[in-house]
Amino acid sequence: MTASFTLVSHQLCPYVQRVAISLIEKKVAFHRVYVDLSNIPDWFTALSPLGKVPVLNVDTGSEQVPLFESNAILEYLEDTLTPPLHPLDALKRAEHRSWIEYGSSVLDDIGGLYSASNAEIFDAKVVVLKHKFQRLESRLSEGNYFDGDHFSLVDTVFSPVFRYFDVFDQIDEFGILKSHSKVLNWRRALSERESTKTAVTEDYETLLFNFLKSKNSHLSKLIG
Repeated sequence: MTASFTLVSHQLCPYVQRVAISLIEKKVAFHRVYVDLSNIPDWFTALSPLGKVPVLNVDTGSEQVPLFESNAILEYLEDTLTPPLHPLDALKRAEHRSWIEYGSSVLDDIGGLYSASNAEIFDAKVVVLKHKFQRLESRLSEGNYFDGDHFSLVDTVFSPVFRYFDVFDQIDEFGILKSHSKVLNWRRALSERESTKTAVTEDYETLLFNFLKSKNSHLSKLIG
């Protein structure tokens, strides 16, 4: 029996976007439910032991199983649905999993950037992110995506990363992606992909801009 899916989401969560993109790429219908993480309801606590999104509620017809943590959800979708977004070769697949973790570390640094309380901490995060994207530049092959022309789970991870820069670019030129021609081509290709476009609500950029402005951080002061 085919399972049905409900994706418990927050509008700004990049980890939710990973799962949404994977589901869209696999052409799977799913229902979305949004949760206010500042006022977590009891039903969500029952689904998510860590109190975080995403949660994918899988209804098999005979039972409902809530899956939490984006990597676990992505692996389940890979195990059960086509087309595969992981490479078929075991070594290549393990390498991609390593770069998915790298993508999570980039998200952590982006969080540190927009939360930095002063210019010194902010500038240090800019340097860290420059180095991380330089490392990516040296890894990227020719083609539009992480590994050439095949869209993979690594691409689902970096699509939300580049969304932050769509908003950062409205604030100032921080030079993080500057001179990284392969990274910039990758960013462009991901932004044009239908799954990436539809993984978020139409007001995503406005919501993110307002979130950054409200942080009482160095970046929010730059916004004014």
